[in-house]
Amino acid sequence: MSNQRNNGFSADEMIEVCNLEKSFGDRPVLKDISFSARPGELIALLGPNGAGKTTLMRILCGYLPLDAGTVQFDGIDFAAGRQQILKQVGYMPENVPLYSEMTVYEYLRFVAGIYRMKKEDFRCALEETAAGLEIVPVLDQKIHTLSKGYKRRTGLAAAVLHRPRALILDEPTEGLDPNQKIAVRQFLRDYAAKNLIIISTHLLEEAEALATRVLVLAGGQIRCDGSVEDLRRCSDDGTLPSAFYRLTRETADEGKGG
Repeated sequence: MSNQRNNGFSADEMIEVCNLEKSFGDRPVLKDISFSARPGELIALLGPNGAGKTTLMRILCGYLPLDAGTVQFDGIDFAAGRQQILKQVGYMPENVPLYSEMTVYEYLRFVAGIYRMKKEDFRCALEETAAGLEIVPVLDQKIHTLSKGYKRRTGLAAAVLHRPRALILDEPTEGLDPNQKIAVRQFLRDYAAKNLIIISTHLLEEAEALATRVLVLAGGQIRCDGSVEDLRRCSDDGTLPSAFYRLTRETADEGKGG
């Protein structure tokens, strides 16, 4: 079943994915994926284990090559403008790589150096990001002493510090308590007002609370592309779990692609 949008791209679309294919060996993981995304959208990637969510996100970040099709940012693909694109992208993987012996401040300053941020830009970005993600109390604390929730938010702060136009986050609220989730969700909503955010999540409540649009992946293909209400209309009883089950049940056990 498919509920894909018309993929006639327009000039204000930041990311354009056309007929993307990816396999690992002889096992196809993504099959003929096409969609576009623009600033102001907060897109949730939903799907069962092995649906291809993480693989898709890694391709969008330039971490993995694709086998066929194209991925473009503002009309430019990675082969033509990799450095230009990466300056505009922030990525947080599911397992965030952190330097445990650094303090949070030292780590974020290190990340700022990678992006060659000016001191004043770093100071302003740090102040805004640390306040929004509520990590001010631990800025001078060693990362290895942090709780899982603080580590997760430190990884998110590193991904957003250079103010990317496209923010790609794999399970951004995993390990957060309910209060921390409220703060992070509000931060992401505010950031998505002028930028593009794509998140993957296993939590339907996360998509309902955050997303302006959902992409449901199953069996390496897009099964639904629309709003949360569009997804709800795919169900038998008007609920998101029912819609998810109906769209993914035939492919839930296929592969292990992400």
